[in-house]
Amino acid sequence: MTEGNRLPGATHLECTATGEHLESEQLIGLSPAGKPLFARYDLEALRGRFTPQAVAPRRADLWRYEEVLPVRDRACQVALGEGWTPMLDAPRTAARLGVRRLWVKDEGQNPTGSFKARGLGLAVSRALELGAKELALPSAGNAGSAAAAYAAAAGLPVHVVVPSDTPAPILEEIAALGADLQLLDGLITDCGKVVRRGVEENGWFDLSTLKEPYRVEGKKTMGYELFEQLGGRLPDAIVYPTGGGTGLIGMWKAFDEMERLGWIGAERPKMFTVQAQGCAPMVRAWERGDDHADMWENAATYAAGLRVPGAVGDFLILRALRESGGGAVAVADHLMGEWVHKLGADTGVFAAPEGGATVAAVPLLMEKGLISHEDEVVLFNTGSGLKYVGMTPVD
Repeated sequence: MTEGNRLPGATHLECTATGEHLESEQLIGLSPAGKPLFARYDLEALRGRFTPQAVAPRRADLWRYEEVLPVRDRACQVALGEGWTPMLDAPRTAARLGVRRLWVKDEGQNPTGSFKARGLGLAVSRALELGAKELALPSAGNAGSAAAAYAAAAGLPVHVVVPSDTPAPILEEIAALGADLQLLDGLITDCGKVVRRGVEENGWFDLSTLKEPYRVEGKKTMGYELFEQLGGRLPDAIVYPTGGGTGLIGMWKAFDEMERLGWIGAERPKMFTVQAQGCAPMVRAWERGDDHADMWENAATYAAGLRVPGAVGDFLILRALRESGGGAVAVADHLMGEWVHKLGADTGVFAAPEGGATVAAVPLLMEKGLISHEDEVVLFNTGSGLKYVGMTPVD
C-alpha cells in the first residue's frame, strides 16, 4: 500500500455538484462548474487493511489517517501536532441540559488554538507538494492564524486578509508567525475580494474555505476521531458551530468513507448546525426548505468564526443536515457568552463563543424535538476562549 515515503493519495477529484472527475495532481480551486471538489480514494483497495485495529497504535495526530488523506509524499506532511484533540465527558453539563450523555470535543487544543489547524495543515501540505509558491486567504480570524503557522512551517509566504475588528490576540498571532497581514473594514466576503485580486494579479494560490479541495480533508479527520475516541461507535447527535461549514461537510464525507471501508454500517449521527442570530444564512435556508442559502445582510456577532454571510458549500451543509435527520438553529450572542461560563465551570474548558453557541443550542433543539433526553450528544468547541479576551456580545 505504501512504498518508502510514498502514499497512494487520491485517485481523482470529483465535483460535488456534477460528479465530474478531474485529475488530482494539479493545483486547482473550484470545479469547472464553480463548485467545491472532493478528493476520492480507492477505498475498496484499502478495505481490510486500513482498519481501526491498524490505526490504533499510530501517532496521535491527524496523520494517523494518512491512507485517506491526499498527500503522497510523507516529506510534505507539514505537522505541528494537529488533531487527536481530547473528547471530554461532561456529566454536569449533561445534567444541566437533560441529555443522557454529553461530550465536548475540545478543538481549542490544536496548534494556534482552533480547529482551523486541521484544514490549513492539509491545505498547506498539499499546496507545498504540488508546487505552490505563494499562498493567500481571507479569514474571520482563526483560519488566518493557522494559515500563517503552517505556511511558516512549510517555508512558504502567505497573505492573510481579515476584518479590522478581528480579535486582537489573533492579529498578534498572525503577525508573529510571519504572514503578510492586511486589515480591511468589512466582512470576510469583502476580504475574499482582495484575495481574488491577488490571485489574478500575482498568482497567489487561494486557500479560501472549500475553494480548494484539501481543507475539508483535514477537517474530515474529526469524524474518524469521534469513532475511535467513543470506542468504535458514533454518537446520536453532533452539534457544530457553522460559518463556512467545512468541518460539518468533512465529517459527513468521513462517515461515507468509513462505511465503504467497513468501519461502520449505515448509521449516522444527526448533524446540527448552530449559527448566530446576527448571521444565520444556513438556519434561514434550512427553515425555508431551500437547497442553497442566500447571502445574509449586515452580519453581526462577536463569534468571529460565525460571521460568515455566505458559504460556497451551502448546498453540502444543507444536504448533510437533511440526510442525517438533523437541523439548524440560531442563538443570541449573550447566550453564547453565558454558556461559555457555565461550560467552563462544569468542565474546565475555556470555550470560544462558537463553543458556547453549541451548548446554548441544545435546549432549543430539545424544544423542537430534534434532540431527546436519551441522546448521546457531541458538542464541538472549535477554539480557545483566550482568542476572544476583551470581546463582548453584540446583542
